[in-house]
Amino acid sequence: MRIAIYHLILKLLSLFPLSINHRIGSLIGRVLYRFDNDVRRTCLQNLKLCLPELKDSKRLQLCRDTLIEIGKSVTELGPVWLWPEQRMLKLVTNTVNEQFSQGVIDQGKGMILLTPHIGCWEITGLYCATKFNITSLYRPPRLQALEAFLLKARQRSGATLVPTNVHGVKALFKALANNNTVGILPDQDPSGDGGVFAPYFGINAHTMKLIPRLIQKTGAQVCIIYAERMANGKGYTIHFKKPDDEIYSGDLPTAVAAMNKSIEACVREIPEQYQWSYKRFKTRPKGEKSLYIN
Repeated sequence: MRIAIYHLILKLLSLFPLSINHRIGSLIGRVLYRFDNDVRRTCLQNLKLCLPELKDSKRLQLCRDTLIEIGKSVTELGPVWLWPEQRMLKLVTNTVNEQFSQGVIDQGKGMILLTPHIGCWEITGLYCATKFNITSLYRPPRLQALEAFLLKARQRSGATLVPTNVHGVKALFKALANNNTVGILPDQDPSGDGGVFAPYFGINAHTMKLIPRLIQKTGAQVCIIYAERMANGKGYTIHFKKPDDEIYSGDLPTAVAAMNKSIEACVREIPEQYQWSYKRFKTRPKGEKSLYIN
């Protein structure tokens, strides 16, 4: 029943242009900001932790703007996931420094596309699948019945999605060995022993080890990418970024710190479009208390 309702809502949203979807999302975000809830509390706590230099009034304003963008990120899934491929791709109205990614591919060692949770990360994968032979890592949804739908939506422009398990990781190594592209969301809290602690906005954050492993074992080069959501439903600008050079260090702590530094630089460019509602610092070093209330 829940899946049927979810599909119906997305179908209804797909009937409207992006501008209307974003207006609806903006309204959802304003409601989230107005009332006490876990999303608002987490957003404010992350902003307090990561941007302590902001005055309270500025932090509240940024929280409000962030929740509005989060609302848009939900409602835009209707067109992004359900529109025909060519219509969806027309939403990408501009790219910045795209030639950098082609230069990486030309080196012949494969490319690792790191896509932080900035703007519309769903459309980056769909767009890049039309440009590169891409294998993307994904975390299976908690609702198993939703998985087939998600895979169909995310793979419709040519991407291959592999789950976050041993088989998925092997597929990433194989793709890079063939000078293809892999896509990874790098700013998640990895489970188990899949991460090490490294600074992120000056705070120890449990950070995935997989990306430095891929780099060291394959010689692949990295490109950071995010899709900036333009105002008034005008589409998206996709930015291609060069990472900090130390991401290629053979020293694991140095490499993961450089990766976090590179992501942080992107977040600071459009902080209101970052997913501050995610409990990025949930896992703490042994003996440290939780940084979140719940």
